[in-house]
Order: sequence, then C-alpha cells, then structure tokens
Amino acid sequence: MSPPRLFISYSWSSQDHELWVVDLATKLTESGIDVILDKWELKEGHDSIAFMEQMVTDKTIGKVAMISDQKYAEKADGRVKGVGTETQIISREVYEKQDQNKFVAVLPERDSNGEPFLPTYYKSRIFIDLSAPEKYSEEFERLVRWVFDKPLHVKPEIGKKPAFLDDEPAKSLNTSLSFRRSLDALKNGKPFVEGAVDEYLTSFAENLERFRLVIDSSRDVDEQIVENLEEFAPYKNEFVQVVTAVSQYAPTQDMLKKLHRFFEQVLIYVHPPANVGSYNSWSFDNFKFIVHELYLYTIATLIRYERFDIADRLMGTPYYVHASTSQGRDATTSFTGLNNHMESFRPRDQRLHRLSSRADLLKQRAEASGFEFRWLMQAEFVLYLRSTLNSRRWWPVSLVYATNSYGPMEIFARSVSASYFSEASKVLGSPTAANLKKHINAIHADSRGIPQWQFESINLAVLAGTDKLASIP
Repeated sequence: MSPPRLFISYSWSSQDHELWVVDLATKLTESGIDVILDKWELKEGHDSIAFMEQMVTDKTIGKVAMISDQKYAEKADGRVKGVGTETQIISREVYEKQDQNKFVAVLPERDSNGEPFLPTYYKSRIFIDLSAPEKYSEEFERLVRWVFDKPLHVKPEIGKKPAFLDDEPAKSLNTSLSFRRSLDALKNGKPFVEGAVDEYLTSFAENLERFRLVIDSSRDVDEQIVENLEEFAPYKNEFVQVVTAVSQYAPTQDMLKKLHRFFEQVLIYVHPPANVGSYNSWSFDNFKFIVHELYLYTIATLIRYERFDIADRLMGTPYYVHASTSQGRDATTSFTGLNNHMESFRPRDQRLHRLSSRADLLKQRAEASGFEFRWLMQAEFVLYLRSTLNSRRWWPVSLVYATNSYGPMEIFARSVSASYFSEASKVLGSPTAANLKKHINAIHADSRGIPQWQFESINLAVLAGTDKLASIP
C-alpha cells in the first residue's frame, strides 16, 4: 500500500518560518507520509503557478496542509502573489468541489490576543494548532492521524437494541428524567439540587398510585404481589441511588426534611383510600412492602455513611397521617407506622415452607441490585432497638437471617470505642452504653420480647456487642 501524499502550502514569510516548515515536512515524511514541498520538488525553470495548481487538483494527492501564519492569511485575503495564487486555486468554489477532509489549516503562530491567523474563507473550519510548544506533540499526532484518516475518536458501530426494551414494564413512575437530573445535581453540586431532589421525590410519591394492585381472585394473591414488586424493582433501585447520593454529597437538614415529607406522602398508600368502601386485609400489601423496604434502605444508607444525626432526626420526628386515611387514628405516627404486617404472605410461608418469605424477598432484591443485605439487617436491628427504647415495636423482618451464630452488627462492633459510640448511639436516641446494656438485659429477661420465628430467635446482646460496648476510649 502506497503512503498517503500531502502537499504543503505556505508563505515565504521569513527564513525562520521556512526552516520551521521544512522541519515539519521532514517529521511528517519520517512518519510515513509522502510530503510534496516546493523546496524539494521545484527546480530551476519550473512553472511555479502550474506546480501549485497541479498539487491542489492532483487526484493522487489526498491531503493539503495550509501553514497559516500571519503573512499567509494576509496574502490569501489580499490575493497577493504566490499564496494569493494558491488561494485562487483553493477558492471557495474549488474548495466546495473537493472532499471536505482534503484541506486543513495548520497554525505555526497566533496573534497577540491569542487569536489564530486564518484566511477568511477558512474561519469556520477546524484547524490543527502547532503554535503552543506544550501541545505540539499532541497536535502533531492529530495532523498525522488526519493524513492517514485514522482519527483518535471513532464512532463505534451501532449495536443491537437492548433486550430490556422488548420487555418494558407495564407500569411506570415516569421518574427517569427527574431521577437523572437530581443525581447529576447531587454529584456535581448544582445550585438547583434541592429543587431537583424535591421534584424527583414528589413525582415518585404521587405516581406510586400507578402500582395499586387489582386482585385477580383466580390467582394466589401473594404471587400477584411478588409480580407487582418485580415491576417496581427498577424504581426502588433509582430511589436507593438518590438516597446514596444525598448521604454522600448533601446530608443537609433541608434534604432531611424532603426525605421526611416523602415518607409522609407514601405512608397514605398502606391505608385504604377515602373513596374505597370495601377491601381485603391484603389489598395494600404491596404498598406495605414497598414503604417498609424504602425506609429500610434509607436508614441503612444513612448509617452506612455515618450520617447519624440525619438518621436520628428521620426516626425521631413523627410522621403526619393524612386525614383522609387516618380513620380515627392519631394524626401522627412514629417511624414504626412505616412497618406493617403483610397478611398475604402467611399462606406463602406455609406453601413454600419458609420462616419468612418476606425476608427472603428483601434479601433477593438487595442482592440483585448489588446492595449488601447486611446493611439492611443492621438498619432493621437499629430500628427494632430504638422502637423498644421508646416502648414501641418495630418487627425486624430481615433479622430471621441474623439468628444463631450471627455476630455483632458493624456499627456496634465499632462502638467498642467510646468516642464512636457517642456518635453512633444517636441512631438509638443517644442512650448511654450502660443504659443500653441494661435495656437489652431486661428484654432477655422476658423472652416474650425477643423476636422469634418458630424455634429461631436472635441474641440481642450478641448483635449489639454489649460485652465490649464503649470499653475503650
């Protein structure tokens, strides 16, 4: 394969400039390019005008590099001999007849304001800049690649359509745009970050209605709920990404308020709507699972990133229960109101011979999304302990996987340090180490207070690492 041929058009501006051009031509030749340069090709008696015209129109010459210094640009625009003659040949009419990739301007210098010297007809086109020594190597490579038609950035081949597009979920929250906007705003510190997150959470909460379940009496209810939750999984994963970004980049009091209001908004879904006269106990079980799961991921993520103050406030602030769903209940509820029993999964446990198919589903969904299940179990243990410290009860669904030989949760293992415990204990309402030990011992003294699954139970003292709690500075 013959080497590509390149004609260099330039102005005889000065001896130094001519030497610069010869040096460039030499480097290009050494890079495998057949360079045509007047100093090498023109001999005494040759017609320079005919030579220039031939070089521009010769079909064997695939590339023309115009070394555009100040003199070159001035002569080109003024149609002054030599370069002016070439410019007439490389006129707009001729230029437009040629391959748009045949001509390129190469800058050996710029003006005092840093602006390029370019002929008027070339102003809007891309050029190669060899005027800055620190970028010379990079730009020289660009020039060589241009001659060989081997650009650094090549458009990839169009691939196959993603398989998931052929099986799109039947239900959608329509949050994809607000999700991407809020995630970008959080990670890049955009000034509209609070509005973006608020827009996402509000859209999520309002559109959750689209996942309301219509029970088909001819099929097992629990299977219909599981199918509904599978359709919801992508939006759970989106939510977790946003909460993670909030924990990493914007753990502010304003973000806390937005998360708190979000859970007040979704809390209405675990109760019968005002316009529904009759319903079954399992009619809202999918929403009970979703609300519990989202809250569990939120607390788990805040604890994971040691945002103990935010987690404390999120658990400690009562949640308003909308009047349309309260039906005589209190106007507010503690965080325990976000964890509700799912009657529909009782027959599922029996049919599948599982201690807790709800815990199984939580674990499967966490592992499928790459979220470590141990973080959910730790959050659930914290929620359970905090509820008992306040004479309430959060049933720790996921802790069926923490029975027998399961050791201390990470937050409590680290709390062997008294200074760490003083911060981490905020998620429990800031009890002293002594009071926490006393409280756990009291629960163990009355075994009825310990969560059990048939013959399986958890050891609170072990999970909380009470034997070493705050034992070193």
